[in-house]
Amino acid sequence: MQKIASFTVDHRFIREWIYISRIDGDITTYDVRMRKPNTDDVMSNALMHSFEHLFATFMRNGSLRDDVIYVGPMGCQTGFYLLVRNADNGAVLAEVKRVLAEISDYDGEMPGASEIECGNYRNLDVSIAREEAKGFLEKIKDETHKDLGYETGE
Repeated sequence: MQKIASFTVDHRFIREWIYISRIDGDITTYDVRMRKPNTDDVMSNALMHSFEHLFATFMRNGSLRDDVIYVGPMGCQTGFYLLVRNADNGAVLAEVKRVLAEISDYDGEMPGASEIECGNYRNLDVSIAREEAKGFLEKIKDETHKDLGYETGE
């Protein structure tokens, strides 16, 4: 059995940043890595769920809305996958930073926070998602990498 692409990356060298995980035709999968892997600093389920609701909502309503295919959490609780069609890395990076800033300042109702809209609607909290966005934006705000490839440690 072949390893999937994400298992071929040496996670010892991944830091908090945004990487290209893979490219399949016109779809780019971004690894939005909000925590350093293999540490005790993982995202709680409530944080991942809350951030996902806001991040997905703002990404799907932003400048890339017609090209966002998917936004979802990583099972390892260290980040999110963002799939974008016809991606321009600079535009995606700029939009993610813009969305993080918007979430950081957001003081409204949680999107999709009802029994009708969500399968675990009681597990949502705008304030923890807002704090996560602020913290991650602070870590990446000055980064301008044009190459979003994984670091190899070499």
